[in-house]
Amino acid sequence: MKRRSTALLSLTALLGAALVASPVSTAAAEEVEQLKNGTFDTTTEPWWASSNVTAGLSDGQLCADVPGGTTNRWDAAVGQNDVTLVKGESYKFSFTANGSPADHVVRAIVGLQVAPYDTYFEVSPQLSVSGDSYAYTFTSPVDATQAQVGFQLGGSADPWRFCVDNASLLGGVPPEVYEPDTGPRVRVNQVAYLPSGPKNATLVTDATAKLPWQLKNAAGRVVAQGSTTPRGTDASSAQNVHSIDFGSYKKQGKDFTLVADGETSRPFDIGTSAYEQLRTDAAKYYYTQRSGIAIRDDLRPGYGRAAGHVDVAPNQGDGNVPCQPGVCDYTLDVTGGWYDAGDHGKYVVNGGISTWELLSTYERSLHARTGQPAKLGDGTLAIPESGNKVPDILDESRWELEFLLKMQVPAGQPLAGMAHHKVHDEAWTGLPLLPSEDPQKRELHQANTAATLNLAATAAQAARLYRPYDKAFASKALTAARKAWTAALAHPDIYADPNDGTGGGAYPDSDVTDEFYWAAAELYLTTGEKTFADHVLASPVHTADLFGPLGYDWARTGAAARLDLATVPNKLPGRDKVRQSVVKGADGYLATLKAQPYGMPYAPADNLYDWGSNHQILHNGIVIATAYDITGGSKYRDGAVQSMDYIFGRNALNMSYVTGYGEVNSHNQHARWYAHQLDPSQPNPPRGTLAGGPNSSIQDPYASSKLQGCVGQFCYIDDIQSWSTNEHTINWNSALTRMASFVADQT
Repeated sequence: MKRRSTALLSLTALLGAALVASPVSTAAAEEVEQLKNGTFDTTTEPWWASSNVTAGLSDGQLCADVPGGTTNRWDAAVGQNDVTLVKGESYKFSFTANGSPADHVVRAIVGLQVAPYDTYFEVSPQLSVSGDSYAYTFTSPVDATQAQVGFQLGGSADPWRFCVDNASLLGGVPPEVYEPDTGPRVRVNQVAYLPSGPKNATLVTDATAKLPWQLKNAAGRVVAQGSTTPRGTDASSAQNVHSIDFGSYKKQGKDFTLVADGETSRPFDIGTSAYEQLRTDAAKYYYTQRSGIAIRDDLRPGYGRAAGHVDVAPNQGDGNVPCQPGVCDYTLDVTGGWYDAGDHGKYVVNGGISTWELLSTYERSLHARTGQPAKLGDGTLAIPESGNKVPDILDESRWELEFLLKMQVPAGQPLAGMAHHKVHDEAWTGLPLLPSEDPQKRELHQANTAATLNLAATAAQAARLYRPYDKAFASKALTAARKAWTAALAHPDIYADPNDGTGGGAYPDSDVTDEFYWAAAELYLTTGEKTFADHVLASPVHTADLFGPLGYDWARTGAAARLDLATVPNKLPGRDKVRQSVVKGADGYLATLKAQPYGMPYAPADNLYDWGSNHQILHNGIVIATAYDITGGSKYRDGAVQSMDYIFGRNALNMSYVTGYGEVNSHNQHARWYAHQLDPSQPNPPRGTLAGGPNSSIQDPYASSKLQGCVGQFCYIDDIQSWSTNEHTINWNSALTRMASFVADQT
């Protein structure tokens, strides 16, 4: 999702040194040192330290005594200003450093020393008390005369000592070639194939003629064999590939391998249990994303933590949050809800699509030919509400719905009935940082039309689904939905500020015709009222082609309406055409899947993978799955199931993008409290967490330093610092939850 500023983390603690400009050379330097006195032989000049750090010369090193009790990395720092960078020039950034006590994490940055404090490169190594050497290569994205090298040292409860030596920023160095370890050239779904489902793999090879393949069981015995199908050069990876189809083998078992061209794949199962487990794991992700409640370790061993943002120091909390200056003169209690992603923000537009998708996962189970509502019922997710005779997936969704309702502008205020766009910190926080330890001031952001219609749509959907379990809550939700709809009609063109990206994502959206269509559809499906049916039928979105290459998302919500109108029982005039449009969209995605040698229903224009490409693949797969629910056609069932193969390892990087699933899987997603890569005392993300996936724009400094010139599928790196390729989010996991439930239902 395109929501973050390139200035991800504030560097305000690095102000204070003199700023002296010097001209930028337009010619590329040839191995020219950009730092002064990086060896500290006789002095520490011109290096500086923040006011709370005592720094000086010690045994030929710069050593800094860092105070305890700071919160952010940038609360204590040493660095050097007035560094010149040349756009497109490659630099080798190296240093030796040690910390005492051992194992502290330091954030080393090359960035802008003045506002807006952009970061051009950053790393966060864990130091050893014995001292270690570090070296990195990156390419500067800008020309700059006021760049800075800094070592950010804050965030520790206890004081410690940092020493650095041999600091160097060498220009003119050829960029380091990053070569990911892609393992064996036979790429498979590393988790499981359904016994009665499609079974496909991809072989990377120089061969142009067909090759023999063998399927072997756990004992190494050949149980099936055949020949590959050459596919030529795959545009999404720039590899020469063959396809392998072993779908005729239907026996269950564990630890199968596929052998071709002298290569043996990573192991995989043929069975159903993995998808039953994923159905719950993907949905259980949301409990540990909750704000405003302590996470119980007995329910999520290893993930227990104190409640975040409940007005307990150091939190300023969400119980009485003011608006940004000039936005409003009241405060709201906006406790609860889910943290959106790896940060501490909560966003109505992303919460809306995520809540709709979880609710629709349950609603599908009520109406689809293969739906199994008991699999999503009470007690399935092990959450605090389990045992209350309400399906757990509804209980989990309600945690977010209650927050969304709190974001509505109160009666008597300007824009009453509208919804505030988001609530988050006044400035970006660093990694790692538990929600309960966030000291930042929280702010409500301007109400807008898109957020208001997200509230209207999800609250209307909630009204029909919660009615059998809590009539009072269902009535409250419908009342809020009606108020939001009326307010949006009165204020149809208030848009989120695309520049409002400090401390949280901007989530701008200047076309809300799709949100109006979605909200009207949900209100019609719940009430049956002609007013809402008329709006649906009159909307230009109703007859538009909504199933393009990128799929639906928080900013493209028309498909949410179309899918529900096609599958939730209703009497909308011309409903058959609505259903036919979904099937037509699925046919397009099936054609794409068949044309892609890696078998995914996703082929973006010019092979430019978008932010969160993995969830877009899943959303396109959900359209195919919905066509199966409408028609019962086996080709749609098989296409939807096959869409999971890419996510689970049948891809150019030969890795599963779901934490805990597959022999090699993403587990260093960008996150402040699943930050094991930076802080060994923290866990990796919970099992069932989806990584964003390849993103051709590689906006973050770390990915930019590694992935310049990447092709399609290779624009990804499993590192906590790569927020543009490797974040986790509630709307990406909602796609995984819905698709996992569909596949599990096919068993």
